[in-house]
Amino acid sequence: MNLLYRESSPYLLQHSGNPVHWYPWGDTALNAAKAQNKPILLSIGYSACHWCHVMAHESFEDIKTAEIMNRYFINIKVDREERPDLDKTYQAAHSILTGRAGGWPLTVFLTPDEHMPIFAGTYFPKSPRHGLPSFRQILEHISEVYRARKADLVTQNESVREALDLINKTTITPETELSHLPLDVACNQIDQQFDPQHGGYSTPPKFPHPAIIDFSLSHWAITRPDNFESPLPIPQILSSAIYTLIKMACGGIFDHIGGGFYRYSTDATWTIPHFEKMLYDNGPLLWLNVQAWRLTQDKQLHDTAVATADWVVREMQSPDGGYYSAIDADSEGHEGRFYVWSPRKVKALLDNDVYPMFAQRFCLDQPANFEKQWHLHICSRYEELAQQFNEPPATLHSKINSARQTLFVARESRVHPGLDDKILCAWNGLMIKGMAHAGRVLENDTYIESATKAAYYIKETMWRNNRLLATSKNRVARLNAYLDDYAFLLSGLIELLQSRWDTELLIWTRQIADILIAQFEDPEHGGFFFTSHDHEKLIQRFKTFSDDAMPSGNGMAACALIDLGYICGNPEYLHAAERCLRVAWHDINQAPIAHCTLLNALDKFLSPPKIIILRGSAENLETWQQPLRQKYKPHILLFAIAADIELPTWLNKPVADHADTCAYICEGLTCRPPVISVQKFTELMQYL
Repeated sequence: MNLLYRESSPYLLQHSGNPVHWYPWGDTALNAAKAQNKPILLSIGYSACHWCHVMAHESFEDIKTAEIMNRYFINIKVDREERPDLDKTYQAAHSILTGRAGGWPLTVFLTPDEHMPIFAGTYFPKSPRHGLPSFRQILEHISEVYRARKADLVTQNESVREALDLINKTTITPETELSHLPLDVACNQIDQQFDPQHGGYSTPPKFPHPAIIDFSLSHWAITRPDNFESPLPIPQILSSAIYTLIKMACGGIFDHIGGGFYRYSTDATWTIPHFEKMLYDNGPLLWLNVQAWRLTQDKQLHDTAVATADWVVREMQSPDGGYYSAIDADSEGHEGRFYVWSPRKVKALLDNDVYPMFAQRFCLDQPANFEKQWHLHICSRYEELAQQFNEPPATLHSKINSARQTLFVARESRVHPGLDDKILCAWNGLMIKGMAHAGRVLENDTYIESATKAAYYIKETMWRNNRLLATSKNRVARLNAYLDDYAFLLSGLIELLQSRWDTELLIWTRQIADILIAQFEDPEHGGFFFTSHDHEKLIQRFKTFSDDAMPSGNGMAACALIDLGYICGNPEYLHAAERCLRVAWHDINQAPIAHCTLLNALDKFLSPPKIIILRGSAENLETWQQPLRQKYKPHILLFAIAADIELPTWLNKPVADHADTCAYICEGLTCRPPVISVQKFTELMQYL
């Protein structure tokens, strides 16, 4: 056993039995490198990473390779999900040194004193192939470079520092006027990048890009004509978003048997995925499928949302309430083995009259598509099958769902992929938002209860001394939280409060916002650093504005602070969001499509959300909410609060005199007189 056996990260524990003398990142490892004058071999990955497993098997489990690593280097393993600060730092260094985007596993060699990168790459094979040197050759070469060419490394370090400073340079535009211009440019860029045949916004490998879809839906909603029922053509930005979601929902990127989305598609048609399932993908995609269903009433989007939410409750929520991080792509040493089928096996499980329907719907009547097996995706929609098999759509839908459940039960007997059961605050924030919204719109209290349990798990386990911690396992929390933890959780709690009012959670939400501003805001320029002011000092402190696999922390923070500023009537939250938009303005205008979450914040800033607060009896509140429950109006935040709940003084909205129930409609920081008639309230909702 090496020193990783004391860690809680499933990824680090996977390597605790390696013959490599791994250290976790920390003073012990860094001091050892300095004392022994050995360069650091930093290896960053995560538990569900397929190529991380491959490199581990080929090199880190190999005794001869481990001997070289132990002789020449101090070897440090990092879980990128626990230490995104280190990952962001050295991914940027990799891009500077190689001129290419990085990935995982990330392999970086560092100087022992300043931890500057000497050399960087991703996966290296055990033997030379595909133009890559062997990992052993890399080890020998870097050891020689460090011993013989230290002067060259000093020069390289200076160049890397300059490049990192340039990446993080704050560009201030004097007297910035925030306008709609980048919103319009983004719409044009989205149109240009949209794949009209298969949906999506990129060539393979094809990622979901939820930030682009979210911006497309919400921007359309804010700018649409007042008369939603008017027979105007559907704008391209809306139709492309809906089409992309439907194509993903029908594709193999979605698990049609167990629910949940895989990481990305390896092809243009969304058919064959990379089979890992990540919590951070599924939270936003659940949110988006529910939103799109509200707009279209498309049955496939509804089924996809329900199956995803059910999967989260069944497989991704701990007994204590927190959501787990990921499910591996591999089982029994093979990617995707858990998920694929053969027509023969499926036919043996289903009734003779059901199998032809199921086979045609899920492409089992076509050639094998994944390593001589069949990975299910939808070839025929219910309307087509209903005509062909002369079945009412509802009956056919019921039979197909019953068949899916039969296959699910059979699949459960297989060897399951590994579960990464650590609980990450940021990713939980994304899923709390998705589950709370699904529960409210789909009218399923189980989903709202799930989101509430997750929120209280974080509050009770990962909130210590008025600060968030980033990760926990077995109710033991550790590591200072990052910007994403605060921003994503804020967004999730605001959504949860709309689904189930909880004054304790509202007060906590304000505390989180206050710490976000105090500990992460750049006091000189505005915007938010990824790490807090009292965080460990690394070779660079980042302030990033663009979206990547997850939404921008700055964008999510700005959106949440705008919402909370109007909910609580607190101008300081609004000012902090505005400062963020102004300091990011140059970056936003350089590449609007890469900053869709900040564009959502800009939309909110230019067209502030409307806040509606209902007060009254539980029965009346349910009736009053119906006009908005099935409408897609993301610029309206509605909070239903029972009359007997005491509110903080800064949210003093009592039940109006001589009324059982009333509605406060607030625009900006001003509220209208309370509306005491449900008929009048319903009428007003048509024009908001």
